[in-house]
Amino acid sequence: MKRLRILVLAQGANPDSICGPLIAYSQAQALARLHDVTLVTGASSEEAVRRRQGALRSVEAIRLPCIDRVFAWSVERIFKNNYHNQLLQVFIRPFSVLFEWQAWRRMRVRIEDGEFDVVLRLLPVSMISLSPFAFFLRNGPVPFVIGPVNGGLPWLPGFRQATIQNRWVTRLRNLYPFLPFGPSTYRRAAAIMAGSSHAYAELSVHHEKLFFVPENGIDSSICFPGLRNRKTDGKLELIFIGSLIPLKACDLALRGAAFLLRDNLANFTVVGDGPERKRLEKLTRTLGIEGAVLFRGWLNHDEAMRVLRSADVLLFPSIRDFGGGVVFEALAQGVVPVVADFGGPGDIVRPEVGYKVRLTNEADVVSQIEKVLRSLARDRDRLDRLQQQAVSYAREYLSWDAKAQALTSIMHWALRQGPKPNLPPPKVRLGSASSS
Repeated sequence: MKRLRILVLAQGANPDSICGPLIAYSQAQALARLHDVTLVTGASSEEAVRRRQGALRSVEAIRLPCIDRVFAWSVERIFKNNYHNQLLQVFIRPFSVLFEWQAWRRMRVRIEDGEFDVVLRLLPVSMISLSPFAFFLRNGPVPFVIGPVNGGLPWLPGFRQATIQNRWVTRLRNLYPFLPFGPSTYRRAAAIMAGSSHAYAELSVHHEKLFFVPENGIDSSICFPGLRNRKTDGKLELIFIGSLIPLKACDLALRGAAFLLRDNLANFTVVGDGPERKRLEKLTRTLGIEGAVLFRGWLNHDEAMRVLRSADVLLFPSIRDFGGGVVFEALAQGVVPVVADFGGPGDIVRPEVGYKVRLTNEADVVSQIEKVLRSLARDRDRLDRLQQQAVSYAREYLSWDAKAQALTSIMHWALRQGPKPNLPPPKVRLGSASSS
């Protein structure tokens, strides 16, 4: 296919960060190995991106000095860098609009002079982030492509972990169509990528230009089963990686594994920290499994991956997870994931590589996890098969390079230079409740 000249909008893209910023940087690099990519990012990320510019053709940093200082001060002092805070997510929205407005002022002449073939917005990921670029490019001269976008998962009943805070913030999503640039963001886009089945369903009115592309990805260099660090004592090595907050539901994982841990048939490592840690440590004592559970706290990424390679099974029953990056990493390392059949993890895990538990109620989820672990403890041959298949699946479908190929086919279609890709969502949306 023709090599494209792509202008990528990704405010905050950063190789030294985590979550969305790291995802956008990694995806931009993968695209740059195939195309000429100019990355437009914020001033706070400029130094890190230039230091690891890699295959990127060029980097444009948008500077809004006063606004950037207000934003940085507010995130640190008011929101305590807690990106799980719904109020912070609302607070961010106007800043992303200002970023794109300034990016348009900087890049407009170059776009109109034909320097780029397509504009791709990777960040923000949130479905309700407005895009002035979609409106500005409504009549060309190049198509505007957005995504993967994600969010809007419902709050499921029956789980005390899903207690909704700031319920009024949740209702603000209903105002999105009435905000400036709200209606035009998706209506004027040439192609839209949804990062989950739920997001796809919410955007289904645009089905003729809508594609499923997972939000997360992994580096194909880690997709090798030989990198695994196996133990030889015969015990099942279980692991949880993530923030110790109610929504991640580490307590359900511990309760589901308790029978194996009490019988000295498994070890359980918890990597992460958060407000739930003391309660979880108390839970291990209540369940009589404290001797088989190791709380490691937060580890740097390299160390966390080393610990992950020593595991057999990732227990990740998060009851509200949009992307689930750790599930991608587990599959790449040949670690069998056991996840909630909901959100990002529920879309990614297939029967030939892992297990999904239905989010019915807490007691039933614990019972389902216990059943899965009993099966794996008895049938190590099946465990080995799943681990081998997980690595192959991750390499073929979940790597940044594989995603770059999917994005390429979408952009060529938007440019009328190729056939429409067949990229449907894995499943229809589950249930409905109040979302955010």
